[in-house]
Amino acid sequence: MVSTDSTYTRAWVLRIIYALCLAGATYNHWAAIYRHGWLWDYGGYPRVSTTFWTALSVLDPLAIVLLFVRPRWGVVMTVTIIVADVAHNLVVAHLYFPPLLRALTTVPSLAMQVAFMVFVLFTCSMAAQVRPRRPL
Repeated sequence: MVSTDSTYTRAWVLRIIYALCLAGATYNHWAAIYRHGWLWDYGGYPRVSTTFWTALSVLDPLAIVLLFVRPRWGVVMTVTIIVADVAHNLVVAHLYFPPLLRALTTVPSLAMQVAFMVFVLFTCSMAAQVRPRRPL
């Protein structure tokens, strides 16, 4: 398959969409830190969960930078973050808000995360397309 300018344009647009979604998540994580501090327990959740959520305040913006500085690494990091986040949040929803199906239909942020994950998984190979570097 020969890559064209439209391939790279689609990849660029996908990475922008990823970055905007990650920026929204970054805002939410930093807003929680601003309101409650770094060690907030999110209303009584286990330390491993709260540490993970707080770590996303640094990992999400790092992925945004990588999406444009090192696009392939940025796409890999975006996939890793969203899959880990959805898996973690589904476990938390299952344990604390059973049944899981009710949590998926009543917690909009969880449903949006799942939708974003599906979108990323279906588009990540296209988003990772980069122009080959020209020799000096």
